[in-house]
Formats: sequence, structure tokens, C-alpha cells
Amino acid sequence: MSRYTMRWLACAAAVALLFLQGCASVKSADARDPWESMNRSIYNFNDAVDTVAIKPVTQAYVNVVPSFVRTGLHNVVSNLGDVWSMANSALQLKGQHAAESFMRVAVNTVFGLGGVLDIATEMRIERHKEDFGQTLGYWGVKPGPYVVLPILGPSTLRDGLTFPVDYQGDITHRLSDQATRNSLTAVRIVDVRANLLKTVDTVKEASLDPYSFVRDAYLQKRENDVYDGNPPSSFDYSDIDTQ
Repeated sequence: MSRYTMRWLACAAAVALLFLQGCASVKSADARDPWESMNRSIYNFNDAVDTVAIKPVTQAYVNVVPSFVRTGLHNVVSNLGDVWSMANSALQLKGQHAAESFMRVAVNTVFGLGGVLDIATEMRIERHKEDFGQTLGYWGVKPGPYVVLPILGPSTLRDGLTFPVDYQGDITHRLSDQATRNSLTAVRIVDVRANLLKTVDTVKEASLDPYSFVRDAYLQKRENDVYDGNPPSSFDYSDIDTQ
């Protein structure tokens, strides 16, 4: 996927979210999901795209590429992601997390063959995954309504609007060679999907309503991400303005 395509998707997502914020709410059983009807339609679209294109490619990747190669590629994209995590940890004034992310990048880049080997994890240097949505959440910005983005999947109003920032902050997109950028982006997409192959199938088979399961799991995970695994006992969505 080219840089221009990704920029177009980012802008389209931002414009769509701003438009949705001004739309009238749709009645929903869940206060966090006032646009449930629309979200379900997009969820079904994404599921169809996944079934027809993304899942078959991922299965071929898992079946053809040796596990040690897949692990190396996973380590490379994770190492690149640690750079943006380090920046967001610093923005959240989490000095220890930022220092540990810096150490991970330094160790894996120098001693791990550019990130192919995850030496930092073997040294028990913890990974802290952070993004700009978490940074805004840390400083008190509410998540807003749940929204499903085309292709990109589950999100919230806050996280969806920060996607362009996360995209620009990703060091992968700063690489000068376009072929390398595109290859790493493709590897990242397939790698994420590969790690969810069994999980997605299990959810579809075991859940009476996969949409609700995914929504609830995503919102819980994001709340845990913002509060580093220690969220408040209750989270109030009653003050979300969806009008």
C-alpha cells in the first residue's frame, strides 16, 4: 500500500469521523456505541474483505514462510514500532517506559541484527506499546463513541482521529526507499492478522454476536492500555456528546 493511499485513507477516516460526530445518534442498547447500526454494516464489510483477501493471504504466508523467518520479520516491525512508543511514553512523562523503549531499540538494532533478533526481551527489558490515542487518553481526552473504520477496524472517535498522527509518527514511513516502506507495511498487516488467525475463528464460532464481543474486547483493551493495566473501577460514558 503506497504512502499516498495510506494518506488518503487517513484523511477519509478523519473526515468521516468529523461528519459522524455531527450526525444524530442512533438508538443503541450500549451507550458507548450510538452508531451501532452503521458500525455493524462496516464490520460486515470488513469481515467480507478479510474473508476474501486478507485471511487467504495470511494463511498462505503462515503455510509457506518458515516460522523462524516470520519471527524475524515480526521482531523487525516491532522494533520499529518501539521508536514511536518511546516518543509517546515521553509525551506522557513516563520516564522509565521511555528509557526502556530506548534501550530496546538500541539493543535490538545493534546486537539483534537490525531488530531481527529480540535480544531486549531475553534481557527482560519490558516492551511498552504506546500510541497517540493513548497519549491523549493519558491527558484526559475521552475516547468518545465506538466506531468501526473501513478496513482499519475497531476504534473510537479519539483513536480514529489520531490515526494520521500515528501514521506519520511511524518510523517505517520515514524510510527513503518506497519498496522497503511498502514491504514493511505489508509485513506488519499480515503479521498482525497471522497472530489473530485462531482467535478470530474462535470468536466467530463461539460467540453468539461476534460484533459485540469484538467491541467490548476492544474498548476494554484500550481502557487498559491508557491506564497501563490499572483502569479506574468504573468508566463514565454518560458525558459523551453524540449529538
